[in-house]
Amino acid sequence: MSEAQTVTDESRAASDLTAFQQNILTILAEEPMYGLAIKRELEAYYGSEVNHGRLYPNLDDLVEDGLVEKSELDKRTNQYELTEAGHDVVLGQIEWVLDRFVTDEERADEVRALLE
Repeated sequence: MSEAQTVTDESRAASDLTAFQQNILTILAEEPMYGLAIKRELEAYYGSEVNHGRLYPNLDDLVEDGLVEKSELDKRTNQYELTEAGHDVVLGQIEWVLDRFVTDEERADEVRALLE
């Protein structure tokens, strides 16, 4: 399989994710977290409560897809960490957005300012 085919396959996998799942991956790109910490980050972003019944099935799907790794911190708490494949999905999503957003030098400068 060529490198171009790999990138296309990864992009397709990212497009199959919901925005909620993409947001979970983005949060986990910062550092590994336990479920309640992910829930708090999502609630801060959405400005409203995130139901456990929404969060944990999505986390389980991301684990099943190989984008997130789940480990046990203690008998009651699981930790979630982005895998290399999950990292590639986040990076691919950023690249996709930037390719569409950066249409001229002014917008490129706006992005550079964010990175400083």
